Amino acid sequence: MKTVIGIDVGGSTTKIVGFRYDTKTKKYDLIEPQLVKANDPVTATYGAFGKFTDENNLKFSDITKVMMTGVGSAYVRKNLYGLDCARVEEFNSIGRGGLYLSGLSEALVVSMGTGTAMVHARADGTMNYLGGTGVGGGTLMGLSKLLLKAESVEHIVEYAREGDLANIDLRIKDMTAEDSLSALSRDLTAANFGNVSDIAEKSDISKGIMNLVFETVGMISIFAARSVGVRDIVLTGNITQLEYCREKFNEFNNMGYGVSFHIPERSRYATVIGTALRGIDGEGSAE
Repeated sequence: MKTVIGIDVGGSTTKIVGFRYDTKTKKYDLIEPQLVKANDPVTATYGAFGKFTDENNLKFSDITKVMMTGVGSAYVRKNLYGLDCARVEEFNSIGRGGLYLSGLSEALVVSMGTGTAMVHARADGTMNYLGGTGVGGGTLMGLSKLLLKAESVEHIVEYAREGDLANIDLRIKDMTAEDSLSALSRDLTAANFGNVSDIAEKSDISKGIMNLVFETVGMISIFAARSVGVRDIVLTGNITQLEYCREKFNEFNNMGYGVSFHIPERSRYATVIGTALRGIDGEGSAE
């Protein structure tokens, strides 16, 4: 049964997914994606591939194409277990995966990885990379390690549960009287880390770091969406799994910016899903 495999080789994680052709429906069905953590991209790729094929009872003879993307894919120089691999650039995969998961025909697809990338995606295959920001998951981890000595996302999240942004951020209500005529919501952030209190604790700092990352990505996404005239913004990447991320972007949806943020199921796997879809469409050339 013919199957297309997609692999996204990152710096610390490798993701893999498959689409298996169903002869009855004449469609490709998604095989649940997996993630493997490893510092060595070659080890991670071979490990992910072996685990994925074994758990899904896939024979090498079933696999018609292996599509690869990500910063670490260049290190996998040989064909994978004798199978030809096609390498494709990442931005197109981000857009394709975001549209597939959201069911939208056009959107700004935002990939929140170590940094953040933004792609204007259309169902006709037009994918325009609009740029991005160095603020992303790497910022979250780096600042947390520097300020909190926290080395895992789990620790950061645990610290932030009891955090109070009033001890960290400067908000509109900290600067204006209650009867002010300002049209801005009094709860909006005026300056991230602009009101750090002497009594700020680890929990406050952790929440402030997360707020800084998600507010920065949120506002840049809004500006980018406006620049191309779209209202739907699809968020993808590992840190979309954080509860605070979902809470923050729900707030954005209620702030009257005229856009809708979406975090679809399997959002962390958007890029690797888009990579596999490109194989189904016959894109990419084997190396």
